[in-house]
Amino acid sequence: MRVFGVQSDGKFSEYVKTPFQRDHEEAVLEDWLESNHDGIVEDGKVLIIGRQVSTNLGGYIDLLGVDREGNVVVIELKRDRTPRDAIAQSLEYASFAERLNTDQLEEILHLYLNDDSLSLAEHHREYFGLGSDEAVAFNKDQRIVVVGQRITSEIRQTASFLRSKGIRVTCVEFTFFQANGGTRLLSQEIVVGKESQKPVKVASGSLPIVSEDAFIASLDENGKAVFSRIIELAKNKSLPIHWGAKGFSLNVDVAGTHVAICFVYPPDSVYKQTFRTSLRDVGGVERKTAVPEQVIRALGEEAEATGLFVPAGRDLKCQITRRFTDAEVESLVAWCESVAKAVREYGLKE
Repeated sequence: MRVFGVQSDGKFSEYVKTPFQRDHEEAVLEDWLESNHDGIVEDGKVLIIGRQVSTNLGGYIDLLGVDREGNVVVIELKRDRTPRDAIAQSLEYASFAERLNTDQLEEILHLYLNDDSLSLAEHHREYFGLGSDEAVAFNKDQRIVVVGQRITSEIRQTASFLRSKGIRVTCVEFTFFQANGGTRLLSQEIVVGKESQKPVKVASGSLPIVSEDAFIASLDENGKAVFSRIIELAKNKSLPIHWGAKGFSLNVDVAGTHVAICFVYPPDSVYKQTFRTSLRDVGGVERKTAVPEQVIRALGEEAEATGLFVPAGRDLKCQITRRFTDAEVESLVAWCESVAKAVREYGLKE
């Protein structure tokens, strides 16, 4: 395929193909796939949950994802391996992924996003916009996506054969182009896929942790008014903040153990610009502390009484899509202080 750009004077300038190996294009491709992975399977989006995930046989899966139905997706760059090696390694990684249970998938997600409070089920539901009546069972099936600058005839034939036997393999060709002015383009095409015992330990590479300044810069004016006040509360009341790849959790320190009070997310996250309670989530009040059930229930009712929250799984969320009044912002701050007070009063589970 030849690609041309149209100049301001109406003339055409051809883009030149560049191989992955030149100027570290392979790393560029992996980064691009991580951020723009919606077009690599034939039937929808993929939620990425891990990068460079270590397997029980000493290998590393380039990207690990989950599709809308909860199936695990193994995404592998072909690099300069032979066709036989590329397919064999992908099958090896899929055999590893087949043995992962939901808790291990969630652990990989925690490592990837630097956030041990996330619920895989809720994260998946929010990402795909699932309705409350749509249930998902994770890892019922596994999928393989092989990505390369050239998908050879051997890989296409083998992948098509595997698909005919019920193994869901998709092959995607990517090509880089560069113009004289330095502008670069990337094209993609699905070339195969349009037709019709558990590991003891899991690990994943992590996305960079967001800084306070970068987080604030990512918010709109409505979010800045709310979340700047939450950060101010944390500093004034010595409530630890755990920064993740996108947002943060606000915590209370109980003898060195941190209990999450709430989670905060920016507009470009799966959860959008949202304040989520952590009364019953992983790492939160119910899981870690001795706070009685009736007190937890009362804290939930206190949040609901603000009129700012709606149900979100077993907890509540407050999506910030408008300018909150000073009184509304202070009601969120007061709620955080109520939770911190209860956690300190009752302490940790024995």
